[in-house]
Amino acid sequence: MVSLTEKSAGFAHVRCTLDDHVATVALDRPERRNALNYQAYDELEQAFRLSAADDEVRCVIVTGADPAFCSGDDVGEIMAGPKPVSKRSLPVTYQATPAAIAALECDKPVIAAVNGAAVGWGMELALFADIRLASEKAKFGELFVKRGLVCDVGGFYRLPAVVGPAKAAELLFTGDVFDAAEALRIGLVSQVTAHEALLPAARNLAGRIAANPPLAVRHLKAGLSRFAYGDPREIGAWAIEKIRLLMQTEDHREGVASFLEKRQPVFQGR
Repeated sequence: MVSLTEKSAGFAHVRCTLDDHVATVALDRPERRNALNYQAYDELEQAFRLSAADDEVRCVIVTGADPAFCSGDDVGEIMAGPKPVSKRSLPVTYQATPAAIAALECDKPVIAAVNGAAVGWGMELALFADIRLASEKAKFGELFVKRGLVCDVGGFYRLPAVVGPAKAAELLFTGDVFDAAEALRIGLVSQVTAHEALLPAARNLAGRIAANPPLAVRHLKAGLSRFAYGDPREIGAWAIEKIRLLMQTEDHREGVASFLEKRQPVFQGR
């Protein structure tokens, strides 16, 4: 049998533990506010796939090492200084982000314990969860438009179903950052706790889920995914195609440069 804890022992940026059938997957780059580099993306994908394959896991909590949940892509490693390329060099077909699909296709219930900033791909990660709990210190934001990009699959696949199409459009078009109280008001999270009470609350909920018949719970999750959202692979592939195209624009380069230089961007529409 695949063991989550054994297989993840060598991870550098993601910590995985298992206690009473509840797996905890924690991003662990606190010095970078848990921003994702390529290795962190790979480890996160593996963590969800290992959780799905381990029969001892009945529920998964995803969180981050304080002070953040996940601040999105590590701009300095992933986005900084993209070089223009010929359209001929772009791939003919696109695939959804592997870590996103691994999270969405995990057949165990996933709870996001959002302990701080969940912005950019960090908000996407929160959206991949079935249930979201937030610390009073949590912040959310679909920041992609600020970098001249579109969101990943979560913003298209889950956000409209969770908060409604109009509110989703507002959040995506503005890139505004909002707090835990607003997240609760719009239905993005189901509970807001004191910071120190967040993980105990998530573990309590996960324990109640894990105590139920695991096969029935898996089929309940499959039914919710099948009838509530759509095809994440198709939506995710479309999103990645648009992201790759937009990464060649001057506006994207300006969005990245202004972030690194800590100034207001000036977008030209090209």
